[in-house]
Amino acid sequence: MQTALHTPVCDLLGCTYPVLLAGMGGPARSELVAAVTNAGGFGFLGMVRESPELITAEIAKVRERTDRDFGVNLIPAATKRELLEAELAACIAAKVPVMALFWDLSADIVKRLRDEGILVACQVGDAKEAEAAQEAGAQIIIAQGVEAGGHVRGRIKLATLLPEVIASVDVPVIAAGGIVDGKGLATVLRAGAQGAWIGTAFLATTESFSHDYHKQHIVDAQPGTTVHTDAFHVNWPKGAFVRVLPNSVTRGERGDPFSGQKQAIGNEGARTIWLFSTDSPLKSMTGDFEAMALYAGEGAGAIRAIVPARERLNEIVTEASRLLEAAPKQSAAEPQPASPACYAREADDSYMGYASREELLAFLNELLEAERAGARVTARTAADAPDAATKTLMRDIHRDEARWCAMLLKWIAHLQGDASPNVGAFYGKCMAISDLAERLAFLNRGQGWVAKKLREMLPKTRDDAMHADFSAMLKSHEENIARANAML
Repeated sequence: MQTALHTPVCDLLGCTYPVLLAGMGGPARSELVAAVTNAGGFGFLGMVRESPELITAEIAKVRERTDRDFGVNLIPAATKRELLEAELAACIAAKVPVMALFWDLSADIVKRLRDEGILVACQVGDAKEAEAAQEAGAQIIIAQGVEAGGHVRGRIKLATLLPEVIASVDVPVIAAGGIVDGKGLATVLRAGAQGAWIGTAFLATTESFSHDYHKQHIVDAQPGTTVHTDAFHVNWPKGAFVRVLPNSVTRGERGDPFSGQKQAIGNEGARTIWLFSTDSPLKSMTGDFEAMALYAGEGAGAIRAIVPARERLNEIVTEASRLLEAAPKQSAAEPQPASPACYAREADDSYMGYASREELLAFLNELLEAERAGARVTARTAADAPDAATKTLMRDIHRDEARWCAMLLKWIAHLQGDASPNVGAFYGKCMAISDLAERLAFLNRGQGWVAKKLREMLPKTRDDAMHADFSAMLKSHEENIARANAML
């Protein structure tokens, strides 16, 4: 069934809504995965460092509760190779339809899963990682902004990261990081994402396997209080940062996290929970929960109750649908002007020679498609460049193109329009040119076309801030044209 929120990834995954339950290690067990999936989202079991027996059992429990597809999330970098092999074997034997991988790119694992007919998603922290993941065979890219709760791969705000990743890859991109409500979902969909990867909002649900202590602290959290820290590091690759709610550990009251001293603070059956470990409080644990990692994204302050997962999902998609379907805000109707001279200020934009909202949106989307094409051309050409000068130029232009994609998306959202998901035909035409010099010359003509469009639109742009952005974009393209001409 199609909805107002329908995106191509819904067809790819077989879900009703483009809302993906983050594969949170611990909280995302069978009950939560089934609840989100049955409600129309797409759930991922969080099975990091879990035994193959538990993985097999959890997969079976999900299938007892739903006949819809779901996925499993594994983290190779945080798992000993022997255990990882057993985890992969369990997922393959169970014929899991979708797998998500996080933290490091394991190209061999991606290939192995693809060979088994499994759809593979990779979570990344920057555009370079996204390109590498696509090259390795990933069919979905999850772009994780620094606002995300739990383990955070990158250091880039989602608003900056998302357009850069979208501009760099050809596969569907899912946004992650601080998204807890319909406003967040609508924002990333308007920005060109095909869905949202949501964790914190579903952690605070009745079906989550998190301990009530953790859930309540999510509900009690105030906006802007989460902490980005590397204090919780035991059992994880060095240098890893997490986003958590503040506690005695983040305040430095439990000593030096890197002293090497081991202190037990809890248990999960026979397994010891150590101070400064990456473990978060679960229903199956006992101990000093206050000193454990209370994972939470930056959106935690907007969550005010522990509710069933279906209710939370419905709240998110209802609000997002309303926002996306809402008519653009219009100013109050002005009196009909008696003459242009007397009522020039009251005349609408088109009457005064300025571009209408519809004209601006068409222009913005036209340039957005072109900039995406340019970003992908420069990314691919940089990889193939035989010399450092060409490589540097292509990387510089690529960064500019991604930056302008973000700017264009910002103004499309401001006008409450729908962002085109397409890549301009220029990409295919340019990449069909094998000779590097000829390709650069063709790329430069494309840059010139964008510059021409900007010059034509600038006199018709009434908004001062939009005019300034267009002027900066024009200057950037003119400078890049000059650099390319000098090289040619």
